[in-house]
Amino acid sequence: MSKVSPEIWTPASWRRLEARQQPNYRSPEDVEQVRNTLSGYPPLVFAQEARDLRRQLAQVAEGKAFLLQGGDCAESFSDFNANRIRDTFKVLLQMAVVLTFAGNMPVVKVARMAGQYAKPRSSDTETVDGVELPSYRGDIINGIEFTEAARQPDPDRMLTAYNQSAATLNLLRAFAQGGLADLHQVHGWNLSYLESNPQREKYAQLAERLQEALEFMAVCGVNSDNTPAIRETVLYTSHEALLLDYEQALTRTDSLTGKWYDCSAHMLWIGERTRQLDGAHVEFLSGVWNPIGVKVGPGMGTDELLQLIERLDPNNEPGRLTLITRMGADTLGDKLPALVQAVQREGRKVIWSTDPMHGNTVKASSGYKTRDFDKILREIRDFFSVHRAEGTHPGGIHLEMTGQHVTECTGGAWKISEEDLATCYETQCDPRLNADQVLELAFQLSDWLRSGRAG
Repeated sequence: MSKVSPEIWTPASWRRLEARQQPNYRSPEDVEQVRNTLSGYPPLVFAQEARDLRRQLAQVAEGKAFLLQGGDCAESFSDFNANRIRDTFKVLLQMAVVLTFAGNMPVVKVARMAGQYAKPRSSDTETVDGVELPSYRGDIINGIEFTEAARQPDPDRMLTAYNQSAATLNLLRAFAQGGLADLHQVHGWNLSYLESNPQREKYAQLAERLQEALEFMAVCGVNSDNTPAIRETVLYTSHEALLLDYEQALTRTDSLTGKWYDCSAHMLWIGERTRQLDGAHVEFLSGVWNPIGVKVGPGMGTDELLQLIERLDPNNEPGRLTLITRMGADTLGDKLPALVQAVQREGRKVIWSTDPMHGNTVKASSGYKTRDFDKILREIRDFFSVHRAEGTHPGGIHLEMTGQHVTECTGGAWKISEEDLATCYETQCDPRLNADQVLELAFQLSDWLRSGRAG
């Protein structure tokens, strides 16, 4: 199929191209009806919010800020409740406070929440005990239960995803502005975490320095009552723009600028399986003005990457494009330098972020998918090392994580073993870091940010 030129882009122009990882709905008429319904619903986010995020991400691209992006691998309709949203919000803030203080630079906080309901799959079908059914593709498409009824793609699920995303966003905004984000409170959470951490002595000094900084500000009269920056924060949302019918329905023209924005989230990204240059997903995100990301795996060549950057960010605007590497701890050190060098030679102002999760997924002897904490740390360390060597900015981190105390990834200070996985394995797709592992990672990462080099 021929590539659609940017001059004739519309929210529906992706339909002329191959769209991978899309569900096979039984009734196109039902899909169209749901899409039309969603098109009349209010936007979930506003264009100005997306522009604000893009300005902050421009600071990351210039080496003056750091991007923290994290949340569930796939949100679940059944697990939708205020406590889970609050707990993930809390652990993101805890990470951000540690990284801000250690790195002495702003941290841009972007959650994988309020829309991360679709997941790509390696196969269209799944076979269990000789029964073949459609693969589970996320709650926005079908159900995880292995029954014919649950696995049938249902377009009405898009409406449920919209409603739950709207409620999640409402709660996140309330948390961010209503006092839960107060720096003193977040620091108190970190102190509580350290009290029970087997490696607490390793990180105690950083916590003590932060406590002294807060006390000094208080003596100077800078406190939560008179300084909004201490008691409030801004948290943006993001998800993989996978289900294109949903994304098209929530794409609107901004009344102030006349430009198109995908109002399902502040930031969208393209996954490793759908980043074809002549594919529908690249076509769709090439035309919206949100900040966008693209996953970069070990199979990406320099020519392909440069063509992809040109397609998605032809004007070379800082804050527009984030390259999210996902290569694996055993591969990144060999593959990433050539890509960084090529992008640097071309003068491209992209953000480099690392996803240390996807390239380190293995199947345990018990049958559970898992990820080893030490390998996750090693991939992050090597990511920093490559960028320090090349003179570029290691701009961010992208994590699949939860505020719950699950047992899905092995290792960490609490030494979760393969035998422990069954204790609290709750993910619907990929294994996530739990709250303790996330904070341990944040304190370790703070060492690399503070020193200016990995090691």
